[in-house]
Amino acid sequence: MVDSKHQWKAWIYLAPALILLLVFTVYPIINTVRIAFLYNYNPLEAVSGAKFAFNLQNFAKVVQYPKFGQCLKNTMLLCVITVPISTFLALLIAVCLNSIKPLSRFLQTIFFLPYVTNSIAIGMVFAAMFNMVGSAYGTESQIITTAGIINNILGVFGIDPINWINSGSTYGANLTVMIIYIVWNALPFKILILLGGLQSVNKQYYDAAKVDGTSRARVFWRITVPLLSPMLAYVIITGFIGGFKEYSSIVGIFGDEMGPNGRMNTMVGFIYKELTDTQNYGRASAASLILFGIILIVTLLNLYVSKKKVHY
Repeated sequence: MVDSKHQWKAWIYLAPALILLLVFTVYPIINTVRIAFLYNYNPLEAVSGAKFAFNLQNFAKVVQYPKFGQCLKNTMLLCVITVPISTFLALLIAVCLNSIKPLSRFLQTIFFLPYVTNSIAIGMVFAAMFNMVGSAYGTESQIITTAGIINNILGVFGIDPINWINSGSTYGANLTVMIIYIVWNALPFKILILLGGLQSVNKQYYDAAKVDGTSRARVFWRITVPLLSPMLAYVIITGFIGGFKEYSSIVGIFGDEMGPNGRMNTMVGFIYKELTDTQNYGRASAASLILFGIILIVTLLNLYVSKKKVHY
């Protein structure tokens, strides 16, 4: 602990960081909560002294918005589907990397590259891979010049070209592309965390299992998974939080319209649309609080389950 006589020095050292946190984090959060309850809030009118009704109308307008249900559905689906898949794949890859000693460092670098790459840029690459150049697929008036990289790969196995993201594509095809991208983009961070946990596991557990002739599958489920449960709980919780905030990857693949007729829009996309298109700060703030409430509930549920399932 810092000597009480010299605590003022510690506060001086911390002052720049604390000031930045107060200005750019604490104040915006408090202001968002305030604006969420001010109906038809406008910052220019507020500066001139205008008063706004304090009520729950912004929350009601958000819930009544025709596409709010679709935004919430997309957000929930992306979280519920991608988090378990990416966590399980990351665990398998981490176990494999931990057993490949010669190339472990090199492979770790390869798997970690997507994490340090701009998500918009990666989304554009994915869009190019799934894009079918030459519109109006399935019509006789226009000819597809290329079915896209992914469809060309599927063609090797005799699968007909699929309209993934172009005009006329189905919701299922759009959702599949997003699931593939989000799972792939989520792997690096989870692999890094789980691999670090594996390298800290006491080798005596595995030596004892080897002496007893325990199968690899049993070792995986009875030793590896329980010992990694704290790390698994962490990556699952952060995975859900990140999934609920999904936005930039969808823009990278589908553009600002967030898919045909905006059907791939998410909660964060809804918030941005309210700010940029309609400049309705009250509804955007209310939607932010609704999203915060959902994330809080899911996180608390994860923590409750972790207390029963995690072995520390």
